Amino acid sequence: MSAASGKSNNENSNSENTIPKRGNHSDVETHDEDLLLAAAYVYDAQYNRNIPFETSLQAVRLYYFYNHWIMQAVTYFLITVDLSLALFEEPAVYPLPFLATSIVEVICLMGFLCRLVHFSMVTPRNVFWKDTKNICVMATVTLNLIDLIVYAALSLAQIQSIRWSRVLRTIYLVNFAESRQIRRAFRSIRNTLPEILYVFLLFIFSVLMFSLMALKLFGSRKLKTAEGEPYFQNYLDAVFNLYVLVTTANSPDVMMPAFDYNWWYSIFFIAYIIINTYIFMSVFLAVVYNNYRKHLKNEIRKLAYIKRRKMVNAFNALKVKEGSEFVITESRWKQLVKLVAPDISNSHRELLLQISDDNHKGHVGKQAFIRLADLLNIKVITMKTRIHPFECWMPMIYKSTVSRFIRKVVCHKGFVWAFDIIILINAILIALDEKNPMISYAEWAFLALYIAEVLLKLYTYDPRTFFAKNQFWNWFDTLIIVAALIATLANLVLKSVSQYNSQQILDIVFILRVLRLIRIIDSIQRFRVIMNTLINILPTMLTFCGLIIAIYYVFAIIGMEAFNGKIRFFPENSTDPLAHVCGAPSLKDSAFARSKYCRNNFNDIGSAFIVLVELTVVNQWHVLATGFSLVTHPAVKIYFLAFHVVVVIMIVNIFVAFILEAFFVEYSLEKSEVETVIEKKIQELGMAVQEEATSPQNLLNNMEYNESNVGTFEEANDKGLKFRIASKRYRTVDALLQRMFEAEIPPEDEGPPMEEILNLSPNDIYPQKPTFDTAA
Repeated sequence: MSAASGKSNNENSNSENTIPKRGNHSDVETHDEDLLLAAAYVYDAQYNRNIPFETSLQAVRLYYFYNHWIMQAVTYFLITVDLSLALFEEPAVYPLPFLATSIVEVICLMGFLCRLVHFSMVTPRNVFWKDTKNICVMATVTLNLIDLIVYAALSLAQIQSIRWSRVLRTIYLVNFAESRQIRRAFRSIRNTLPEILYVFLLFIFSVLMFSLMALKLFGSRKLKTAEGEPYFQNYLDAVFNLYVLVTTANSPDVMMPAFDYNWWYSIFFIAYIIINTYIFMSVFLAVVYNNYRKHLKNEIRKLAYIKRRKMVNAFNALKVKEGSEFVITESRWKQLVKLVAPDISNSHRELLLQISDDNHKGHVGKQAFIRLADLLNIKVITMKTRIHPFECWMPMIYKSTVSRFIRKVVCHKGFVWAFDIIILINAILIALDEKNPMISYAEWAFLALYIAEVLLKLYTYDPRTFFAKNQFWNWFDTLIIVAALIATLANLVLKSVSQYNSQQILDIVFILRVLRLIRIIDSIQRFRVIMNTLINILPTMLTFCGLIIAIYYVFAIIGMEAFNGKIRFFPENSTDPLAHVCGAPSLKDSAFARSKYCRNNFNDIGSAFIVLVELTVVNQWHVLATGFSLVTHPAVKIYFLAFHVVVVIMIVNIFVAFILEAFFVEYSLEKSEVETVIEKKIQELGMAVQEEATSPQNLLNNMEYNESNVGTFEEANDKGLKFRIASKRYRTVDALLQRMFEAEIPPEDEGPPMEEILNLSPNDIYPQKPTFDTAA
């Protein structure tokens, strides 16, 4: 949860611990102890870290090194390699000798231990040994090593065994400090379990009751399914079939024998679907959503107080007495900001100082200093007027009446609308018969228009501005047009010089033409709101991807150990007599074999993941479960039921709850207070550029300057520099929610002590329950 720049979000595993690349260990040594300590606190507040660390000079330097991007990258790399070993271990996608994989695994485990030792040198001893995450990592490393040694010894003795500890590898993904977002998602599941358990038990009771009724209603009728199997004559089969009906995967097949016998029996199935599929599943979503919101607010409340306390600690490290109050001098404030944010320009730093020292007293007070972390997280774009090269090379022609008219037309909104209409017309023609000569010629006309559009824009706008690093749509349009031109010419040349079938190049051309339709999305306000929301929730969506991968990995390893080799895939032209039953005679005449699901197996980690994705989609999942039960034991259906409960009922519902909350926030929240403060100050200084006025027509280049840039506002005005807040589309949902809660904290409230904050449970309320009315 960061500010609007989207540079970080709370507990973000990719950025929350990242020290800027220039702030490396050698730079740290050049600053005094108090400044380094204060900078560490500000870093923590800026990226929402809550790692307790020792405050000695050596510990602070180690803390900087611990949070260095290289150290984080190495940790991520080792975790990825450790999880990827399943690709090379039996049953393997790409088999490698056991010695090779075991050596790699030992290296990864030693790396994890080194990272843990480094962490122990940073945090207080009592904190380190009370942290469950550290204990879990140490215990997992120990179990992995023991399992590795035992498996190797048994292999040398030619005794078959299993690598049971492989399911524990996901613990590293969850329990290292870099994975706070994934850990928070697991906490959401854990905190939601007690509430959802009662609903789930009631739901299971309903399924059991209906199964008993189905057994009594249909068991004595001697009905048969379409496959000729007994119909509701076994209670456990009845429970499984009715549970599947909740997912609608076997509807209406499961009802048809009873429906054919007597249409009145359809009332039983209709009542069952209404109660269990619609009512109970809706209650599941409601309970998950309600608990998710409650625990999300408490997480945000906790992080807000941690950030407040960190900034107070930073202030206390640098404060001096000025009259009757404590303050931070202007020189110390500048040193601190330069250390924390070395990449921002001097003019940007002066802007932040103007906001923090609004009355020009030469020092920064406590309340103004506390919001420094938020100010640093708001991306302020420095902009500089550019003169078009054509104006330098041929000023008479470029300033002529005709030239000014052309540039005026290109700058008009109608120019954009006209090309949006052209794109839509082009899309309609693409959908028609490409072999029609008129349509083929029309495509050349459209391509010429697109090239003319780019050339006119380059003539009107400074090329350096047009292709600035933040001008995504300009880059996108130009690359698509150039690629389409090259592909079309290549297709034309190949057709003229040989009999080469260039259908693949034509396919590329068609795809490139269709991709230009994406440009229209940013032109329509409603589409833009939806796209902004999707961009905002993308970091957390990646977190859920990590969560899903961790759960998939556990189920995949278990499935590989249980079902490896039970089902085999044969090529289409195979003459093996068991090819039509997937290598298992017990699958004869089964729906699994008839559907040719032989490739859906657990013979390697890749195939296992594909099967789990199919189970997540739900359709035909009962056919997969039944197939694997036929080749092993009916009890293995519990594995598939457990996967459905964990992933489909819990994880998917939590993801839906997050999407709902994200859209509520995006549609209801206005600008945050700190953004408004910066915008007001920019307006007061006469250096503002409106959001809608930042297009290339103003010949402004969005760029961030280094330390050689102007250092004062007077120099900035002389050189034509201006500022604006970066687009708010990059604000994360967690950042918006955190600001909503922080707005409820009085400026003078420092929050509880750090130890008390860290020990708050999800149900603790301090000092009052947040309302979050605008997000509901």
